[in-house]
Amino acid sequence: MTTVGYDKHLYLLPFDHHEVAAAKQVIYDGFKAAIATGVPRDRAGIIVDEQFGAAILRDAVGHGYLTACSVEKARQEEFEFAYGADFRQHIEAFHPTFCKALVRYNPEGDSLMIKRQTARLRRLSDYLHEKDRSLFMLQLLVPPEKAQLDWLRGAGLAYDMELRPRLMLQAIEELQSAGVEPDVWKVEGLDRRVDCERIVAAARQGGRKKVSCIVLGRGEDEMKVRRWLSTAARVRGFIGFAVGRTNFQDPIVAWRQKAITREEAVAAIARRYWRCIDIFEGKTKLCAAA
Repeated sequence: MTTVGYDKHLYLLPFDHHEVAAAKQVIYDGFKAAIATGVPRDRAGIIVDEQFGAAILRDAVGHGYLTACSVEKARQEEFEFAYGADFRQHIEAFHPTFCKALVRYNPEGDSLMIKRQTARLRRLSDYLHEKDRSLFMLQLLVPPEKAQLDWLRGAGLAYDMELRPRLMLQAIEELQSAGVEPDVWKVEGLDRRVDCERIVAAARQGGRKKVSCIVLGRGEDEMKVRRWLSTAARVRGFIGFAVGRTNFQDPIVAWRQKAITREEAVAAIARRYWRCIDIFEGKTKLCAAA
């Protein structure tokens, strides 16, 4: 097994979203404010893109923070490299802790697109394990197909509860069989502990003993994120989270509307990030409160 895996705690604040390009420094300052008030440096990190966050990425690497740099082309349904065949040079320019790729993969979706995406992810996986010192983080989204929602009579909640967990398992197994070997799977939250346990079992099957999972926020409301974090935290193999918009969106909107100052926005982001950590570590039942 070529993959090394990563099984330490990992609490990420992602802001690789292009819609917040002008606010990335504010969000990063919120992260640094949390570090200054005691968030463990060996567990805390950011996910940022090169296009609008190169200076932040360099600063974070220079300060020894855990970093993840996204390599996918933004706003695309199909995974493609942001810099095409030059993706290697762009990774080597920063050497982040993790190289993060986002893929939308529904096993019952377009088979040709699945084949194309899988081939690109295999190239990235092979390169990272053979040539680069960055670890591989794969963000797996399993959006519903129209036929699946029709079968569930349009019920998105039913999809999340009844169908998505099975499809996530199938996607992980298919990607592994195709030679795609993440060190960390960044996955959508699950409401049932048994589903979290099955995801970890799939991620670690076949000798992948140190491969781990983290929960992504998906921009959901605080109650749903709280439930996802609390559920995953009780399962060995889930090592943390990557919660972005749930933590920064409201403070950034308020700051842009001049309802709060920049300093207040920074402090609010730090508090929300802290509270997600406290939830994952079982210290509070509140997440993303102002």
